[in-house]
Amino acid sequence: MIKGAIFDVDGTLLDTMPIWTNSGANYLASLGIEAEEGLGNKLFAMTVDMGAVYLKETYGLTQSCREIAKGINGIVEGHYFADAGFKPGARELLERMKAAEIPMAIATSTEKYCIEAAFERLGYKDYFDIILTCGEVGASKSNPKIFFEAIAELGTPIEDTWLFEDGLYSIKTAKAEGFKIVGVYDKVSEADQEEIKWYADVYVRDLTEFTLV
Repeated sequence: MIKGAIFDVDGTLLDTMPIWTNSGANYLASLGIEAEEGLGNKLFAMTVDMGAVYLKETYGLTQSCREIAKGINGIVEGHYFADAGFKPGARELLERMKAAEIPMAIATSTEKYCIEAAFERLGYKDYFDIILTCGEVGASKSNPKIFFEAIAELGTPIEDTWLFEDGLYSIKTAKAEGFKIVGVYDKVSEADQEEIKWYADVYVRDLTEFTLV
């Protein structure tokens, strides 16, 4: 039984992962620096602030970590304000969850102002009881802190709270703590799909396939 739901955003609800995959390389390119191969995969499990530290240390950037993070956010934020859209089935699932009075939270690595802008534009911001970011809680999703803060707000037990997520590292973290997992396919995580299937209680190619609500 689903008593509460926690949603990742990028690659799960919104089709925004391609934006983030190239964000680090695009930032470096703006400085005239060529990125290493696979940089997007290395930054995938990091918060923006952690990624900024990595870029500064790896590439010897003179900019402060705060300036680097601001630059990366500046590259991606326009999409949230203007054109980031739902992945297939996401809108309908949120509608069904709301109709069933299932409390919902967002747990994301993206800056809150970007997430709020996207869902405000799409008309779904008020569907969520809380929007939590890794930056706010001070830990990436390799740490369960953000998920525990989400259930504290939702007031639901771990075993009846479902996490909808496309990132393998996040799925592993939440699964180890007893959350139910809906693994959501995203092309950016193609190489991780077999492992995601193994950890997930339910695996879907897109959210139209999720029928438990």
